[in-house]
Amino acid sequence: MLPNPLALIAEITHRCPLHCVYCSNPLQMAGANSELSTEIWLRVFREAGELGVLHLHLTGGEPLARADLCELIAGAHSANLYTNLITSGIGLSESRLGALVDAGLDHIQLSFQDSREDAANWIAGAQAHAHKVELARAISKHRVAFTVNVVVHRQNLDHLEEMISFIEQLQPDRMEIAHAQYYGWALQNRAALIPTREQLDKTLTIVAAAETRLAGTIRIDSVVPDYYARYPKACMGGWGRRLMLIDPAGDALPCHAAGVIAGLEFDNVRDQSLGWIWRESSAFRRFRGEEWMPEPCRSCERRTEDFGGCRCQAFLLTGDATATDPACSLAPAHRIVEAAVLEVNLGEITSREPENPQPVSASSLRQLQQQTAGFWSYRMNPE
Repeated sequence: MLPNPLALIAEITHRCPLHCVYCSNPLQMAGANSELSTEIWLRVFREAGELGVLHLHLTGGEPLARADLCELIAGAHSANLYTNLITSGIGLSESRLGALVDAGLDHIQLSFQDSREDAANWIAGAQAHAHKVELARAISKHRVAFTVNVVVHRQNLDHLEEMISFIEQLQPDRMEIAHAQYYGWALQNRAALIPTREQLDKTLTIVAAAETRLAGTIRIDSVVPDYYARYPKACMGGWGRRLMLIDPAGDALPCHAAGVIAGLEFDNVRDQSLGWIWRESSAFRRFRGEEWMPEPCRSCERRTEDFGGCRCQAFLLTGDATATDPACSLAPAHRIVEAAVLEVNLGEITSREPENPQPVSASSLRQLQQQTAGFWSYRMNPE
């Protein structure tokens, strides 16, 4: 029996004041004129509550760009959804923060790019760090759960201890140390973002020490980048198994990157109910179960734990969404990931600097996918 989704990720806008070098949003963003109306979002939230969804994650882009955010939060609260706002903080004043909490906001996740202001502003492509620090202090005055998220990569991992100390001073309930995931702009900038093995080893030691020191005070969540893992993560808890994502225009996806997979068609909440999409949508059913799995996934004892890994990463690296995730050490295409890691650790590309995102067309995105697949096809089968 198909379980109900536990979480709904609502990308209420793709508008964003930042230009982060590791952004995993689609390179072709949805315009403001295509965004769902307040009324449709409120209907979606009601349907989510009726479907058994527990958590609503309001994200983007920058969700604060929506003038109706208070109304959306109030509607989610009425639908009995635990509401989490994932934000850069740009556009959030103390008065607006108070209004969001009064509307029913349960949790706020504030992102930081670094502990050092110059570096943080460079990574974000905007002068945002100082405002975030002041906002963190304002958040502590309200009865709302508070998480600080920092995306780590080769450009900032060498001062991870400093970043942890910086976050500690902001007094969050939870600290999330998130290694960059290689989709969107992070894939294009992967050569400058993958940490070295030495950096990763130090990271594990530093995080373990911080977890011991802050136990009972601040919870720390940290995940090893899958390029260094033996087995892939169960991406999003498995395709179409635990959550749904609605993009700004209303398309329903099993994960934030699913739109990169050629051949998938996504139903829209303007036309179908959330429940119908969860149960009947061809996109959600495409990689559920085990029938689609190739070997070695089909006979692997871990197939019910990691479900073959990430379908989007498999497509971006091999051109085949049904392939075993190359991050898996058992994958026929694992040499793709091994080659990328080897190049970083040999120091061949450490001088390359990441680029900040600029508007990119859909055709350019497809070209990037083709170039990536073609490059790795050559590496796997050199003449």
